[in-house]
Amino acid sequence: MKKLFVFILGLATTGAFAQGFTAPDAQYIKDNYTKTEYQIPMRDGKKLFTSVYVPKDQSKKYPFMMDRTCYSVAPYGAGYKSALGPSSAFVHDGYIFVYQDVRGRWMSEGIYEEMTPELEDHSSPKKIDEGTDTYDTIDWLLKNIPNNNGKVGVWGISYPGFYTTTALLSRHPALVAASPQAPIADLWRDDGWHNGAFFLVANFGFYPGFTNRQDDKPTQRRGGRFDPGTEDGYDFFMKMGPMKNTNDKYYKDTIRLWNEMMDHPDYDDHWKARNVLYHLHDIKTAVLVTGGWYDAEDLYGAINTYKTLVKNNPHTPIYFTMGPWVHGGWARGAGDHLGDIDFGGPTGPHYRNDIEFNFFSHYLKETPLALAPVNTFETGTNTWKTYNVWPPAPFTEKNLYLLPGGKLSFSAPDKKGKDSYDEYVSDPANPVPFIADRNQTMDMQREYMTADQRFLAGRKDVLSYQTDVLDHDVTIAGNIWANLHVSTTGTDADFVVKVLDVYPDTASNNKFTGKDVKMAGYQQMVRSEPIRGKYRNNISKPEPFVPGKVTEVKWELQDVLHTFKKGHRIMVQVQSTWFPLIDRNPQQFLDIMKAKDSDFVKATERVYTSGANPSFIKVRVL
Repeated sequence: MKKLFVFILGLATTGAFAQGFTAPDAQYIKDNYTKTEYQIPMRDGKKLFTSVYVPKDQSKKYPFMMDRTCYSVAPYGAGYKSALGPSSAFVHDGYIFVYQDVRGRWMSEGIYEEMTPELEDHSSPKKIDEGTDTYDTIDWLLKNIPNNNGKVGVWGISYPGFYTTTALLSRHPALVAASPQAPIADLWRDDGWHNGAFFLVANFGFYPGFTNRQDDKPTQRRGGRFDPGTEDGYDFFMKMGPMKNTNDKYYKDTIRLWNEMMDHPDYDDHWKARNVLYHLHDIKTAVLVTGGWYDAEDLYGAINTYKTLVKNNPHTPIYFTMGPWVHGGWARGAGDHLGDIDFGGPTGPHYRNDIEFNFFSHYLKETPLALAPVNTFETGTNTWKTYNVWPPAPFTEKNLYLLPGGKLSFSAPDKKGKDSYDEYVSDPANPVPFIADRNQTMDMQREYMTADQRFLAGRKDVLSYQTDVLDHDVTIAGNIWANLHVSTTGTDADFVVKVLDVYPDTASNNKFTGKDVKMAGYQQMVRSEPIRGKYRNNISKPEPFVPGKVTEVKWELQDVLHTFKKGHRIMVQVQSTWFPLIDRNPQQFLDIMKAKDSDFVKATERVYTSGANPSFIKVRVL
């Protein structure tokens, strides 16, 4: 969510760009729909701006399809959206489309809260949240929009995905189908921090454009865009210095939402209140959760929204789809590649036509539905797989051990062998870049999630371990856990683990392979995650490392469905900087958001590879 690209996406997926960034339905919509704007009253007296598009053909009744958004329902006034609904199929099938500016955004009244804390107690009109706002909106629509069939569906991507999740909490009986897509579930884990490491480049440029008002006065004014004067984010953020300089040099404490992030680096009550997963119980609405394996913003949200819904609501129809997509990639375009990686053909149309459209049509119009509970795209083999549950069974949990000499093996090191380790110097003044082209580092380039890692071959502060050439396919499904034994000469340290698919030297280029790129020997990133070491035991209570003491550090790398094919190798890389994707750690135990230039020091990091102190990643092998 947290970058300007997604701000544009918020408009694009509900406006002119929704179908492949074109507007093929613009004239059809004007000819066949009537647009009306309303200020819908909430139980506390605030009014939310809502645009409603009703079919001109009033010979039959229609269900509602609603998108609640913080990214604007524009155009306001006489103008029409040039795309409606999740895809073109909905426009031509006939629905009443509803778009609403959420409380405190754009033309709606109220004060905006980032990821509004949801409540369990709604006993008084003052106890409001996104769930109550959705309930009041649905109730008003049913009573005031003629020719509706009494059924409501809700969908949304990214932040609107969060509002779709909170729509479930309305528990309105007319809400029969919902599809949270790339939903934010827990802002600290989704967009702000990954295991305590702050996602710098994704967040820094987002808030100026997102902040178009900081009061309760409706407006159509857009926020300003921060201009860094360069696309070299690596250089820009190095010159910026410590995180406190985001305000000292640039924002000057003028952006409330940015300050909330800077003031709450730990997973404290501020963030716990914004974890919507706690509230996903007693849900009766059918749900289709959608995400992308290469969603750089909200991978956590999609996977954990699904897992929580299934666990807490065993008798409710819960569907799950994961494809080879970037953030929102299923909603537009072919979805046939990412960077150099070819997915074997279009994947987006299959989702839009065969999964999403059929799901809503069934629950809103009672058409037949033949849809497996879980539809996932297996990367590596480029095939769709269906399952009854996720992660699928049967599977075998196995450990891939980091061994001396840069080896990686399913065989554990000898417990009686001597202690062994690899070490490197982590220097905050020379952090490891997260992509090869520094002129693309002012934004979180979506291609980084599959990018070739050979550009790091000369770095002494990146450790690499790889298996022998595989003599059979290895398919892993579900989450990956990193389990390292480490030591540091500092009192804090970041660790990044990346799981790579190393192509054979005989691999051929494909039609998407970039200029001057060779797929032979390609090191494709499959999954990667950092951890800020001080959160290794408790994300709410950071604690320092004892310099030189061997310490176990464990964290989740999130789910995959990937096959490492026969003839390939599996590689694991370990490093301590990843810049400017994540902010720099001073490598001293302190509040990093308040650190000074002088606080940043070099540290020697050791990763142990012995039987006594093993380091490994835990995977589920199908």
